[in-house]
Amino acid sequence: MPAKLSVWVVRLRTMLLGPGFWEWKSLGVLSLLVALLLVQETATQSASSATQAAPAGAIPTEEFSRLVREFSEEEGYFFSDNFISNETAYLHVVDKLRELEVSGGAYVGVGPEQNFTYIANIRPEIAFIVDIRRQAIIQHLLYKALFHLGGNRVEFLSLLLSKPLPASLTEEWPLDRLVEYFSREPYKQKLFVENLVRVRRTIEQDFRIPLSENDLRSLEHVYRAFAESGLYISFRFGQWSRSRGAGFPNLRDLILAEDLKGKRGSFLAREDDYQFLRRLHRQNRIIPVVGDFAGGKALAAVANYLRKNHYTVSAFYTSNVEQYLFGDDVYDQFTKNVRRLPITHKSVFIRSVRSGWMIHAAQAPGHRMTTLLQKIPVFLKDSDDGLYLSYRDLITTHYISPLEP
Repeated sequence: MPAKLSVWVVRLRTMLLGPGFWEWKSLGVLSLLVALLLVQETATQSASSATQAAPAGAIPTEEFSRLVREFSEEEGYFFSDNFISNETAYLHVVDKLRELEVSGGAYVGVGPEQNFTYIANIRPEIAFIVDIRRQAIIQHLLYKALFHLGGNRVEFLSLLLSKPLPASLTEEWPLDRLVEYFSREPYKQKLFVENLVRVRRTIEQDFRIPLSENDLRSLEHVYRAFAESGLYISFRFGQWSRSRGAGFPNLRDLILAEDLKGKRGSFLAREDDYQFLRRLHRQNRIIPVVGDFAGGKALAAVANYLRKNHYTVSAFYTSNVEQYLFGDDVYDQFTKNVRRLPITHKSVFIRSVRSGWMIHAAQAPGHRMTTLLQKIPVFLKDSDDGLYLSYRDLITTHYISPLEP
């Protein structure tokens, strides 16, 4: 790297990582430092953990990039920053999924990290995350970069939260001790800036996903939120808002959440689950796509790809998106998109129902959301029979409750 450029990198690094960090950040100097550090790293780094040979069965990087770009639609509006899930009952259906033999095949989902727990339990061969917000897809590319760079779940949390690891911390640490450490250890500005550079380089160069200026702002916005809030980050109302959503679970709560038998089941609870997800990410088999469930492109493209490559959908996690589809009077288009998906008699929906909207018969005490299952073939037959005239009809007709034996 030219000597003059190196001098400017050192000067900017000193300014941004010193006591005046927040003043410089407000002037937009961080973007310049990241760009210069990116040049420096590219000029000096010949290889990284993210560019090591991918495991057998990987989708080629060029194909992964094409799928992300060409399957995506124009982004739509959503009213919140869904940095993490707000569904504390998300583990309640895990045993029922096993009982129904929902495994393998293809997984389709929406939203942030709860997808990883469902993927870890279902063990699909391929997964598509489809979300109407471009920022959500940038967040999944951030996650993908961290899975590539983090050799185990301890390193993953260190990278996600911009917190250092003590020499004594190992992947064998029990979950309680791991969470306790990352709950109290402060994040480091230096790690945040340096990791942001690594993540951006990994996405743009290793994954070959071009990032626009808006994408880069979203990437910094999401990554900074995790650094500043740590394990206490939660769902927030208002895009780009710093306001916290009162009463919502934080990431610490979700990592320590238990199923109906009192067993912890987050994707970070066990190292083997993390390693399965890391392998799937390194094989480019978790593919984020910008898409509207009732849109005309993304889900249709996913369905065509799955059929062409002989996959069938094992699970489709919709969260509570269908509530908004009914509200926007576009649910029929979503149903048409579901009909395009290759399914079997075992294919299921995983749904979440907000208790503020109604008290569901399957709601577990102490949880504001209820997680339900439904067989997709049953859903399609019910649709043909005209049983879903409202969202209430949908969530109270032929559902599978995790509370029932």
